[in-house]
Amino acid sequence: MSVPAGTPARTGTAAGDLLTDAQFARVREWVYRRTGIQFGDNKRYFVDKRVTTCVRAHGKDFAAWFAALRGGDERLAQVLVNELTVNETYFLREDHQFDALVHSVLPRVLAQRRADRDRSPVRVLSVPCSTGEEPYSIAMRLVADWPELDEVDVEVVAADIDTRVLDQARAAEYGPRSMHRVPPAWRSRFFEPAGAERYRVVADVREAIEFTTANLCDTTAMRAFRQFDVVFCRNVLIYFDEVSARRAAENLFGALRPGGYLFLGHSESMSRISPIFDPVRLPEGIVYRRPAIGATP
Repeated sequence: MSVPAGTPARTGTAAGDLLTDAQFARVREWVYRRTGIQFGDNKRYFVDKRVTTCVRAHGKDFAAWFAALRGGDERLAQVLVNELTVNETYFLREDHQFDALVHSVLPRVLAQRRADRDRSPVRVLSVPCSTGEEPYSIAMRLVADWPELDEVDVEVVAADIDTRVLDQARAAEYGPRSMHRVPPAWRSRFFEPAGAERYRVVADVREAIEFTTANLCDTTAMRAFRQFDVVFCRNVLIYFDEVSARRAAENLFGALRPGGYLFLGHSESMSRISPIFDPVRLPEGIVYRRPAIGATP
């Protein structure tokens, strides 16, 4: 592997040293196969620091640590995935999409349910959910702005590959960075004080979310996610290469019911990834739909 301009080759192998070029290449390949995320040379320092943290915690040198990792030590694997996962989120991020959910998508879902005389719960998946701000935002918008919630059962499932952020999501405590877009009325209604400039989501909303693990690029594991009416998968496909993004798209397709809707991040476009979804232009923006036989987008 070539070394980026201006970066000297590294030769250290002891715990605490930065990685050699060969070690970096081996870790990068393992992470790609495991998660679908591909780290370029511009992420070298980020990867080096976090991998050496893992090696140091293991108490052995890189060779022993990596041998255990490749040998199937799931504890080491999860620790590494947690270290390398970037989580950037806050409440009501890209709020126009929650407008689309409440005002355009869910009315369509409910109309189809009634036409089919289907009384099963409406199911919404948030993946990756990070520290929980997105699924809690979904639940709060439904409570605040969707009157049909009184008549329809709704299940919200939130999933992430990073077990550490899932623990934080379940704890549901947040500071100013997460809360900066939450209006005062919502702070009073949906949060309780949890210390200096800290807030906790109220129990009724916390208990409405089911948190679990998910790897978007693991087709076998993703088969556990089925029959969702709506999936939010925002700002993660941009970290995948073409092959991984297509695999993730196929797994998201499988997670949706026929006719179900997919929300992507504002800088993402399914048209550049896979043709299997139909784009749907709503007043609030574009969403993507798993085709349903005989249905019109």
